[in-house]
Amino acid sequence: MTKLDELVNWFESKNKVMIALSGGVDSALVAYAAFQKLGNSAIAVTADYKTLSEEELLSAKRICQEIGIRQLFLDYNELENEEFIKNDSDRCFHCRLELGDHLVSLAKEHDVQVIVDGTNLDDLGDYRPGIKALKQNGIRSPLVETNFSKSEIRESAKFVRLSVYDRPSNSCLASRIPWGQRVTAEKLTRIEFGETIVKQLTNVKQVRVRDLNGCAKIEVDKEMISSFNDTILNTITKKLKMIGFSSVEIDQDGYKPGKINVIAD
Repeated sequence: MTKLDELVNWFESKNKVMIALSGGVDSALVAYAAFQKLGNSAIAVTADYKTLSEEELLSAKRICQEIGIRQLFLDYNELENEEFIKNDSDRCFHCRLELGDHLVSLAKEHDVQVIVDGTNLDDLGDYRPGIKALKQNGIRSPLVETNFSKSEIRESAKFVRLSVYDRPSNSCLASRIPWGQRVTAEKLTRIEFGETIVKQLTNVKQVRVRDLNGCAKIEVDKEMISSFNDTILNTITKKLKMIGFSSVEIDQDGYKPGKINVIAD
């Protein structure tokens, strides 16, 4: 029996399941496995909580079309949650606690007993207060329970021809703002536009535009920094200043998840 078979069989006798589905490969594989076992008794739920990029939402829709799974949307505004927008080290906890509450309510509406997410073994090694919040709401993680690492997830997703198998990991736009600096709609908008601009001008797939008190610090994989010649960097700088950034620089150390997870003044 393959690891993928184990994941599919995890859903045996689960009756009806709701999958918290983002636009990434982890929850996509969970949704695929659930649909293989449960068919229309598997429901994907994507939360549009205003800090997820449009790119992620479009990816989530495409995933569900590829799988054939039914998709529901949760529509609410995290920027109305003071615990979230004050942006301390527990921001992700408050985000996921609110998401969990919405998922539990929706599950009751649809007579669903089991809610699952895309947390995997690799996630457990990072600082992820959001995982704790989801567990508080009884949300389970089949990829953890069947011992899937990120590389195994990508391998399985490629095997079943999910188009997101090699999609770079992403996170909510608020993660680009250092702890201690408030999350605002204005910051989120310029971050999202900024990352789109950088991707369009460089063809780099994984980009973070960190918003450091209005200064844009661009992070890409270290080997991709050479893509930013003077001409491209000047064009990016001009465009990012037009959307509200005061200055622009490339982080020469390259992209690293959670790099700005420190309290900033």
